[in-house]
Amino acid sequence: MRFIDEVELSVTSGRGGRGSSSFRKEKYVPMGGPDGGDGGDGGSVIFVADEGVGTLLDLRHRTQWAAEDGEHGQYRLRTGARGKDLEIHVPVGTMVYDRTEDLLLFELLTSGERRVASQGGKGGLGNTHFKTSTNRAPRQTTPGEPGRTLHLRLELKLLADVGLLGFPNAGKSTLISRISAARPRIADYPFTTLTPNLGVVQMGDSGSFVVADIPGLIEGAAEGKGLGHQFLRHVDRTKVFLHLVSLAEDVSLEAPDPAALLARYNVLRDELRRYDADMLTRPEIVVLTQSDAVPPEYIEAARAIFPADALVISAVTGEGVQALVRRIWATLTDLRER
Repeated sequence: MRFIDEVELSVTSGRGGRGSSSFRKEKYVPMGGPDGGDGGDGGSVIFVADEGVGTLLDLRHRTQWAAEDGEHGQYRLRTGARGKDLEIHVPVGTMVYDRTEDLLLFELLTSGERRVASQGGKGGLGNTHFKTSTNRAPRQTTPGEPGRTLHLRLELKLLADVGLLGFPNAGKSTLISRISAARPRIADYPFTTLTPNLGVVQMGDSGSFVVADIPGLIEGAAEGKGLGHQFLRHVDRTKVFLHLVSLAEDVSLEAPDPAALLARYNVLRDELRRYDADMLTRPEIVVLTQSDAVPPEYIEAARAIFPADALVISAVTGEGVQALVRRIWATLTDLRER
């Protein structure tokens, strides 16, 4: 399931150092000639595709990036040091646009690929370059070329690691707002979300994963009912399913039956099977949601009929949410190491 991750930033390459105006001053060389060195080139801004980077999230906290300037030339024909290049590591598949011209500059398609966005300025010439037969003591030099500033837009088509399954009102939007910075529209309505919501969940220095609150699946989707195949095409490329089952679905009934929850769970599983049986082989984490809205005895009754490793959470109070995030991360880590 692909989404767009986007960030805007400005990059500036380094200015070249100016050339030196210098003359030899050595013993027994009374008429020493020019020996001014050239300035060093400025550093370039380079984007590097890094398979260890999953999103553009880290770039959101810094909008201005600059490479080092080159050093000025020195006497005795010594060239100034070149400015250090600035490398910006981005996920594979990142597209870099000039946002002033709305023009695609390049796309980083393979791990380790390097593309120069802004070339550093050339260093200036020292006075030794201007010596002639008629001008043996030139003082002329040239300044270094200035760096180049670009205003860029970076765009990444993200593939969601985790897809949230569940009937409408299962708590998908609330959960994604709890575990990520996403702020989907949340309301009490009996119909499915029509637009996907995407969240990036940070796991400290270990990395991050992308979770998608995908449009709700309903009975008959395999035949095209509701969002039908549109939904099923979305989940087709999701690595892990998070199947949310609302404990509060029948709480208004006089005698709510936990078995009805299992029946609804099996309905969605059957829709996946009818669309593509291979989907049932993917890792699935069963989550009983909205535990804050039902009594403890009802939760225990539901636990007894669902898989033993099913988790119980309340996205509203936060109960069980961190344990769920750790389970998701462990599952994704295991998939990567296979």
